[in-house]
Amino acid sequence: MTRYQTIATLFAVATAAITLQTSPGQAFSSEAQQMCSGDAMRLCSSEIPDIPRIRSCMVQKKAQVSPGCRAVMDREHAAAATSRKREAAAQ
Repeated sequence: MTRYQTIATLFAVATAAITLQTSPGQAFSSEAQQMCSGDAMRLCSSEIPDIPRIRSCMVQKKAQVSPGCRAVMDREHAAAATSRKREAAAQ
């Protein structure tokens, strides 16, 4: 198997794992997968297929991601913060 095939296989496994995540706080949206897959491969391929490590790597390298991916990351971060505030207020 060539290096490219190995990376492609690992990426497919990571994408499937992301899709099958049951916790909304851990799953990536389909928009994030679409907009950030190339960036994840380019910047964080060494972290695949470990989802938490991919997420951490992407956050650490946010300044290097594409504008579309950065916009999705910002929207999802804002939505998560809003959700946490609502949960805290409900308690």
